[in-house]
Amino acid sequence: MVQVVSSNLKKHRIRAVLTGGACASVHSGGAYLSHDLDYIVQGAAYVHSASTFFVEFPAGPLGIGDDDLVEPVEIQVGRARVLALSATDSCRDRLAAFYHWNDRQSLRVAAAIAAARRVNNRATMRGARL
Repeated sequence: MVQVVSSNLKKHRIRAVLTGGACASVHSGGAYLSHDLDYIVQGAAYVHSASTFFVEFPAGPLGIGDDDLVEPVEIQVGRARVLALSATDSCRDRLAAFYHWNDRQSLRVAAAIAAARRVNNRATMRGARL
């Protein structure tokens, strides 16, 4: 589903960054399975009435906690190039969810991302007031 939504957003020239659980799912190598897609839209929004899959577009700006200097990267998901959080920032995002909501699953997902991908451990501490 990430491929379909991301490709269509790109086709319509809508800059949207994959974040949240779906991004963590990609970076954890499938150790975590999200049932929704979260995108931060950097520009106009996109709505399609025929979609039966839940896609969220939280208000920007793109950031993690107090850190609003997050830069998206392009990642390969199947055959599609998807604008998303980096593995490090996806890990930071899940750590922020653990910190703010005591969400133990987010902590496990952060560990799965770190096990599956190379993450910058120093950067995970950046903006420690997640």
